[in-house]
Amino acid sequence: MPHTPSAATEPSASGLAPDAGGRRLPRTLHPVAWWIWALALATAVSRTNNPLLLFLVLAVLGYVITVRRTEAPWARGFKYYLYLALTVVALRVVFRAVFATGITPRDHFLFSLPHIPTPDWYAGIQIGGPVSLEALLSAATDGLRLAAMLCCIGAANTLANPKRALRILPGALYELGVAVTVSLSVAPQLVQSVQRVHRARRLRAGRSKGLRALRGIIVPVLEDALERSLRLAAAMDSRGYGRAGTATRRSRRATGALMLLGMCGLCAGAYGLLDATAPALLGFPALAAGTALCVAGLRLGGRRVTRTTYRPDPWRAAEWGVAGCGVLSAVLLFAGAGFDAAELNPSIYPLSWPTLPLVPAAAILLAGAAGFLAPPPSPPVRTAVPPQRTEEVM
Repeated sequence: MPHTPSAATEPSASGLAPDAGGRRLPRTLHPVAWWIWALALATAVSRTNNPLLLFLVLAVLGYVITVRRTEAPWARGFKYYLYLALTVVALRVVFRAVFATGITPRDHFLFSLPHIPTPDWYAGIQIGGPVSLEALLSAATDGLRLAAMLCCIGAANTLANPKRALRILPGALYELGVAVTVSLSVAPQLVQSVQRVHRARRLRAGRSKGLRALRGIIVPVLEDALERSLRLAAAMDSRGYGRAGTATRRSRRATGALMLLGMCGLCAGAYGLLDATAPALLGFPALAAGTALCVAGLRLGGRRVTRTTYRPDPWRAAEWGVAGCGVLSAVLLFAGAGFDAAELNPSIYPLSWPTLPLVPAAAILLAGAAGFLAPPPSPPVRTAVPPQRTEEVM
């Protein structure tokens, strides 16, 4: 007799399948909410150069990722973004020490590098020479700000499912979204392949290390990457990727013209907002007109791609909370209310310990509220090993 699924195992109307006990399984947050939260926090980071606030941002990112990341392959790559951040800070300090700009009598002299003379047309920058503590601290602070912004983008890639984010893109950006999704998933897949090959070598008692083991790791990883590429190509071909739509040449030209004019409007609006001496029409009016033209171009270009969505991702109170706390954090830092703007960018002259402003610190901690506003991730599924039966010997 065929087995009929009971009501406890059927998926609900909201797309969440109850477990064996009739309870709703935890859902994952909408990927756009994570990206809004991360980009808003990166915008807030661009406002400050205070190392205490930057370290607080890194602590908030670490907390949210620890409590809300899943067991997916792309959720294991945040440590590599941390390595990249440390590399950025180190390179910034090294370049500032090598391409020195001289020191002032108030600087604390540390050491001196061999000076290399440069031609006259290369004036203003010298290679080598005395290096001060203030110069290295300034370079480290600038590098730390860039590193915190990279970690914000890494947090979005760690928390948001790139495959789910592809489903919400407009039809006109579908091909571009697939390319971006594939490129974002390359690094986690390579890391997973390297880890799998490394475990296999340890099981086979491979004793070679360092450069000697590189040959035994590269070949299996490249073979695995080629196999993944072939499977991806077959899957995309079976789903009709790259098919020609029903758009005519006239509609394609109209779409291109709308997108081009819209991008020009966005550029003019951004320039008008950044330049205080620009005319008023180059500010918000140009930005709004460019946004409207881009939206019209995306709607017109999306007609040639017809897609259906199976169980669309809901946007509920958790998504509003996560996106809102990130945006509110950036707004508080840019508003400058309740604190001195100089506290966001402390000076190193005279050399002193930076102060921690309370309002910006509270704004950054507010972004950490995403750690408990977002629904908890699903626990990893582990298959139970059946107990072995033993026979008694009479």
